[in-house]
Amino acid sequence: MAVHTPNPLFLLLFFGCLLFAAASAQEPLTVSVGLIVDGGSPVGKIANTTIPMALDDFYAAFPRSSARVRLVHRDSRGDVVAAASAALELMEGKGVLAILGPQSSVESAFVADLATRAEVPVVSFSATSPSVSPGDGRFFARAALSDEAQTSAIAALARHFGWRRVVPVYQDDDYGAAFVPFLVDALTAEGAEVPYRCALPAGASPDAVAAAMYRMESLQTRAFVVHTRPTLAERVLAAAEAAGMMGEGFAWVITDGLTGLLGSINAPQGVIGLAPYVPTTPRLRDVKRRWVRRFMSDHPGADSEHAEMGSYAVWAYDAAWTVAFAAEHLNPGDLSPTGLVRGTGGPTDFAGLGKSRSGKKFLEAITNTTFEGLGGKFELVDGELAVHAFRVLNIMDEGKERSIGFWTKQDGLTRKLGGSGGGANKSSNGELAPVIWPGESTVVPRGWVLPTSARRLRVAVPGSVNPGYRPIVHLDVDPVTNWTTAGGFVVEVFEAAVRLLPYALPVEYVKAESMPYDELVQKVDDGIFDAAVADITITAARSNHVDFTLPFMASGIAMVAPLQDHQGKRTWVFLKPLRYDLWLASAAFFLFTGFAVWFVEHRDNAEFRGPPWYQVGTLLYFGFSTLVFAHRESLRNNLSRFAVVVWFFVVLILQSSYTASLTSMLTVPQLEPSIADYTALWRGTERVGILNNSFMRDTMTRSRFPPSRLVPYKAPQSFHEALLNGTIGAVIDETPYLRIFLKSYCDRFSMTGQLNKTGGFGFAFPKGSPYVADLSRAILALKESEEMNLIERKWFGESDGCTATQAGGPFTSDSLSFGSFWGLFLITGATSLICCAIHLATFVAANRRDIRDLTSHPSWKGMLRRLAKLYDGKDLSAHTFRVKDDGGGGGGGGRNYAGASPSVVQDAAGSPISLSNQTYMSEWSLQTSSPMAGGEIELAGAGGQADEEAATVAHDP
Repeated sequence: MAVHTPNPLFLLLFFGCLLFAAASAQEPLTVSVGLIVDGGSPVGKIANTTIPMALDDFYAAFPRSSARVRLVHRDSRGDVVAAASAALELMEGKGVLAILGPQSSVESAFVADLATRAEVPVVSFSATSPSVSPGDGRFFARAALSDEAQTSAIAALARHFGWRRVVPVYQDDDYGAAFVPFLVDALTAEGAEVPYRCALPAGASPDAVAAAMYRMESLQTRAFVVHTRPTLAERVLAAAEAAGMMGEGFAWVITDGLTGLLGSINAPQGVIGLAPYVPTTPRLRDVKRRWVRRFMSDHPGADSEHAEMGSYAVWAYDAAWTVAFAAEHLNPGDLSPTGLVRGTGGPTDFAGLGKSRSGKKFLEAITNTTFEGLGGKFELVDGELAVHAFRVLNIMDEGKERSIGFWTKQDGLTRKLGGSGGGANKSSNGELAPVIWPGESTVVPRGWVLPTSARRLRVAVPGSVNPGYRPIVHLDVDPVTNWTTAGGFVVEVFEAAVRLLPYALPVEYVKAESMPYDELVQKVDDGIFDAAVADITITAARSNHVDFTLPFMASGIAMVAPLQDHQGKRTWVFLKPLRYDLWLASAAFFLFTGFAVWFVEHRDNAEFRGPPWYQVGTLLYFGFSTLVFAHRESLRNNLSRFAVVVWFFVVLILQSSYTASLTSMLTVPQLEPSIADYTALWRGTERVGILNNSFMRDTMTRSRFPPSRLVPYKAPQSFHEALLNGTIGAVIDETPYLRIFLKSYCDRFSMTGQLNKTGGFGFAFPKGSPYVADLSRAILALKESEEMNLIERKWFGESDGCTATQAGGPFTSDSLSFGSFWGLFLITGATSLICCAIHLATFVAANRRDIRDLTSHPSWKGMLRRLAKLYDGKDLSAHTFRVKDDGGGGGGGGRNYAGASPSVVQDAAGSPISLSNQTYMSEWSLQTSSPMAGGEIELAGAGGQADEEAATVAHDP
């Protein structure tokens, strides 16, 4: 069999193909990425140096990468159309899979719309305006911080330094105009406001910028925020310095877009800047050192002193690394050498753009890439770079910067950042390092001054004031000299508060024609007046238009009604001298004292013995008869006598006080308001007087008071006549006005308590006025001093000068209450209790044997019954029951007690019950078998006759 030898040429070709395939498999995939910047701008120069350098560093760090990014440069020259044309040409003709840039926000918005149609990712490192965002363009990713992120930091600075007004100076295009609304919202949330704005076109001439600066210098605000491109910012800062606005008292804040380009704007000393926080690492220092050398090599004409790697360079560096990382996820099938696929239009047909094969995959890889970048942790949240912290910088001489603190969303302003986790140092919260302000001043600018265009504050004062209210406020104009003079309580308080301000505040009083105060407040809001000084009540509706100072005078809604004499019109007037609590307490102690006397006298005084109802009657009669010291019962026990003596002292004081109070009520006129309170007024039918142009009608209507019963009057003098003739039954108004009315008519009218409280009187200023806080503090200091009392007494008189303003006046005799006599009742009650306790202790001691026998009774009810019976018996050992011998009988045969032999008496000593029964039997036998003439009893025995006391004892049951 013949053997075929392979053709040498075939073997050569075969091995060549194998070698070519192996070489092709090891060659990295080339990924074309477009770069669109303005090569002549500072940011464009930074990008042209930083992005190629970043890609070189990436592939040096990862030499085995499976893909290589190839940059395709295009210069937009700052033109939107040129940027869009370059993007279209890169996508259609060059087959780029992603675009870095464009540089400005306006260009990025246009290019992002094209890229979204073509599904080509656009990664921007310099378009910071909120006007373009991933929400508007699905294939747009921002590898830089949005300008919106720094507005909260600026507002925190305004609050920290106490700036109530801040003016933004911004570039009038998408870059600046989109930033201002977010800044206004942040400042408003911190209690500051934007009184006006300074919008400058990008191409504003130096003369136009200077005119804007001089116009702002003539106004009040001295705190400014600059948010422009570097070229315009340089003109703004130079014009401000020429206008004297970089001296003491001014405050300037520049946003991070300018802080990252300090070498291009020549910022003067004292400016505050914000910059994204970039942690200093050895890697960053190495990159910065190499970057400066490369930047100077790429741009030989640049100033080496200002060639510094700022935030734009850091963002561009990390954006290039993000695209390089994402390119590793692509494969050869995702490439299209002819550009976009499925396109139906030509190279300039936007509507017929094709779609990129790798767009969605490439965008997903970009947005999901996370790594430790040059500026810290790189992470895109919803397509935007996450914000970690801002540095607060103080610009020094020659554009050098000094860090004075940090701002984080969690902790606000802090002097230092914690070493672990980036947390704030809690000991320095809300603090910043000392700041060198413009003019080399260390004093924090107030943020405002008196306007140079109108040095005197135009203060509106009501001109047409009723003569009755001149003590409150008035304004007089001399017809000859046209000189305006204001006076009254309100004006004097305002001038006293102005004198307490830490600065001079020249004012000019301007006459305000007669109008409702709601209209006057509206004129202040419209800018016709700089302030309003009058008796303006602070209400919620008015505070929506102006800012009020703290109330300099408290106020409330009260009622004035005529006084009427109610003397002789009370049937039960004799009960009024004592309040119900004192009546009840007196009755209770009358009963208690009677019981205490009965308790002590019952066993040894025949006058407190007898049937139960007879004893109850004696107890009640004795207690209440002490009121007139007419009791007929004689007391035999010293304890009861002592208790009664103390009680007599209490009764004497009660009786004297009652007599004096009743005499006053019956002889002195009792003046009381004809309408007791607002409830009685609301339920009645009387008409009510109010003042014209007062908010009282709305207040009463809201409280559901019938509007038909409200009668408006122009002057307070009309109230006097209407109240007297019965046209109205009461007047409803604020307490200061009623005090003036009662100052003249206090003898006939009375003011009841406040129906409702109001916000008081305050001075009105435009919204956000810096004078409000200072005058409020001055008013507080004034109210704490004696000067406020002197001013009030000067215009309103003494507070107690018209005592009739209180219901009833000085002629009202108030009822006496238990609180005035509780000490006396305590003494007599304690005395009676002690006497009862001593008597009870004596009884227990004398009858301890019988009580011991009674406690052995099996039933506690029976024990109590026998114990009560024991106490109810007579104490025959008492001297009141002893019978003296008249000497007629023998010594041994005589009887000591009626009807009882000595033996019986002896038994009675041991058993009072037996004695009592024996006594009752003797009494019964004497009464039934031995009737005597004249009521005398002849005793059987040794022939002796008992005395009168023994006869009395014999008849006692």
